[in-house]
Amino acid sequence: MSVPVLLVTGFLGSGKTTFINRLLQQDHGRRIAAIVNDFGSINIDAALLDSAADGVIGLKNGCICCSLQGDLMRTLKLVLSRRPAPELIVIEASGVADPAGITQSLMDPVIWAQARLETVIGIIDATDPARQNDPLWLAQLRGSDVLCLSKTAMADPSDIDRLKVALSVHGRKLMLDMDEPVPLGTLFIGDALARAHSDVPLHPDDRFCHLEWRSEQALDLQQFQTVVTRLTPNLLRAKGFVQFIGQPEATLFQLAGNRVALSRAPERTETGNALVLIGESGIFVPEAARSALDQLLRSDP
Repeated sequence: MSVPVLLVTGFLGSGKTTFINRLLQQDHGRRIAAIVNDFGSINIDAALLDSAADGVIGLKNGCICCSLQGDLMRTLKLVLSRRPAPELIVIEASGVADPAGITQSLMDPVIWAQARLETVIGIIDATDPARQNDPLWLAQLRGSDVLCLSKTAMADPSDIDRLKVALSVHGRKLMLDMDEPVPLGTLFIGDALARAHSDVPLHPDDRFCHLEWRSEQALDLQQFQTVVTRLTPNLLRAKGFVQFIGQPEATLFQLAGNRVALSRAPERTETGNALVLIGESGIFVPEAARSALDQLLRSDP
């Protein structure tokens, strides 16, 4: 029997990993495998989901799309070969991915016979209304069957009402609020196949650039915050694990837009610092960011 697949899409920092984590932790009685796809080879999302899923596989080096169809097929084959087999597969697309490419890949007859795409879920950040004119954001919206608003508790109610009106123009059948419980059964609407055969031009994937930065040396918290403040205006997204001086446990670092959060990191097998910074090509300069971060290794607290 073919295993149903839920594809979760959304712009950088919209809350895709949070949505999947909540889905995995629900008491629904299903064995769920999660496939995550970070932008780059440092797969932060896989580490964040690892404790919640039956099996997390990180697809690295870019988006899950037609150009990586071989990787996607091999990963699905690995997930499906596990015993007991998963009863549901959740795929998290990169925040820079056009879901149309992933949808087309999942239509491959070899994949479909074993894992059928059921629904594409688009996560919409309710605190970022300006994103509505972004061409990639619109491509992710068009490629979704279900929309789920995130961070509604942080947004102005009038902004949420205007956002819902704007989204309704696109004709989505179901709109959910991620700050409320989302029953798993409501996500199975089976519309993905009907749209998958349309000839949808893919959004170009050369718009963004990124930096991956690692080090084993513990960092000074105040100096790290100073560097992050300087880099923030040119960043769309940043995340990773940081080891601060005097703190035995690693810290999870998250930046989305102008919002920065530091929290206790989940247990991980690796040590030291591992960061991914993402911005638009021509605005974000990875080597300049690397130089700024490297300075932290040569500075005295």
